[in-house]
Amino acid sequence: MQPLSFVAVVVLSACSAAAMAASPLPEIVAPGVISGPSNDADASVTPDGAALVFARDGAILVAERSPAGWSTPRIAPFSGRWMDAQPTLAPDGSALVFVSNRPLAEGDAKHPAGNLWRVERHGAAWGEPVHLPAAVNRGPSIWGPSVAADGSVWFMDRVAGKGPFKLWRAQRRDGAWAEPVLQALGDPAMQQVDPAVAPDESFIVFSAKHPDTDEHERVYIAWRDGAGWGPAIDLGEPVNLPGSDSNESRLAPDGRTLYFTSDRQTPAHWPRSSAQAEADLARSAAWDNGNQNVWRVSLAPWLDAGRRR
Repeated sequence: MQPLSFVAVVVLSACSAAAMAASPLPEIVAPGVISGPSNDADASVTPDGAALVFARDGAILVAERSPAGWSTPRIAPFSGRWMDAQPTLAPDGSALVFVSNRPLAEGDAKHPAGNLWRVERHGAAWGEPVHLPAAVNRGPSIWGPSVAADGSVWFMDRVAGKGPFKLWRAQRRDGAWAEPVLQALGDPAMQQVDPAVAPDESFIVFSAKHPDTDEHERVYIAWRDGAGWGPAIDLGEPVNLPGSDSNESRLAPDGRTLYFTSDRQTPAHWPRSSAQAEADLARSAAWDNGNQNVWRVSLAPWLDAGRRR
């Protein structure tokens, strides 16, 4: 990775502090519909904004947008039989990459804990999932896909099958994926997961934590710096909250909105009125119960600060 100059580091740190001071508030996505009482994660929106793909308790679901809001999600036609998770759309919406524990061939007795599969999308229709080649699926536990505009695939894997997860990039060349390259991002002692790379790979959002502690996963952003990456900037509060995980990031089609997953809950305030108690219970029944939910926040402060560094 190309080292940053002292001036660049100082400017970036100042920009980061300014961004955190102006951090927008995350908002829950479609409470009771997309974000429900189960575990909901990995929201990926089509380029036209007409559909949203996400994961719920081991299945991939699709919701359609109408003037009235998001429709009741339905299980995607290629999902539901096996444990499927972490769907992410290509920037042009032409394909989706996801994680599955399905066997590599029908009838196989053995199957991986998680490998990456790709399914083409044609409007509202889906093709058949295809197992990505061994260059990407290098072992039985490959997770956290993200797709760049050129088809390059980012994912999380361990180094030589050991230690914490790290982020890797398999470049798409001439219709195939090259050997993955380990990416130097942030503190090398930390576990790094759930990449969300910009279509042009000019910046990346990911989550990280120290693997040997009780810390929760937090969302970071880093910018391309020559052939490598600049410092990883913690998005801070209110994106990252004490006692809650923030992960499973996805970029919206506008490139400036982040969808992420969190198990945060709305704190109760005591004493409360009878009306507030009813509202709290209704919210808990709909979505606010400590399970994973889908949240959305603008990245504008960090992206604008990054461009000024």
